[in-house]
Amino acid sequence: MNQADIHRVIEMAWEDKTSFHAIKEQYNLSESQVKDIMKRELKRSSYIMWRKRVIVIVIVVLLAQVYSTMSTEKTEQHKYQVLTTYDNVEIRKYEPAIFTSVKMRSKTYEESSGKGFRVLAGYIFGGNRSNESIAMTSPVTMELGETMTMKFMVPKGYDMNSLPEPNDKSITFEKQPEKIIAAIRFDGWANNEKIAKHIEILRDALAKAQIKHTNTFSYLGYNPPYEVINRRNEVVVEVIDYP
Repeated sequence: MNQADIHRVIEMAWEDKTSFHAIKEQYNLSESQVKDIMKRELKRSSYIMWRKRVIVIVIVVLLAQVYSTMSTEKTEQHKYQVLTTYDNVEIRKYEPAIFTSVKMRSKTYEESSGKGFRVLAGYIFGGNRSNESIAMTSPVTMELGETMTMKFMVPKGYDMNSLPEPNDKSITFEKQPEKIIAAIRFDGWANNEKIAKHIEILRDALAKAQIKHTNTFSYLGYNPPYEVINRRNEVVVEVIDYP
């Protein structure tokens, strides 16, 4: 690492808004390696001041994450029953549900997720003819393919007739029947590479178990963007002719 990179790492670490995760993504440095750089390059008094600030920030972030996790656990989820498992793959039976959805022409998760989320979030936060707020549910679904479709499950208490009309005409409603789904989980932050990797792992596991599927995969995200710990992600596909 050259001196210019070291100076930039110090600047990033000194900023309260920059996380160790962001530094690792850019410079491939662990938290302990960043601390070593700060200790070596800063005056002792400055290093001690920085460490105290980091400790305070970590405590505040952890408390916020605990509160956020508790809120996430209370969010209504699409209910399912686990029928069996194959290695890291679960075969689940999902209850019927209604979804709001929006289709996008982008071909990757990273290109589509932000736009799709904003459109559907706008609807449930009052962007409808009734100015009605609708509770958030979990998980957020992204159907993957030549076009991408993001879906929010509709909370219980609504039906196809009682849902308020969206202001955004690109939003549609979809009633899904009971389904048998194969799912594989991964942690951390989702991206195109991780999703593609787990699609292949899931596809290989189902082939090994001789389980047929639709070959239309979806990504499920369970956490809001501001949660940085205990993140849950899944890749799923509908199973065909499951016994």
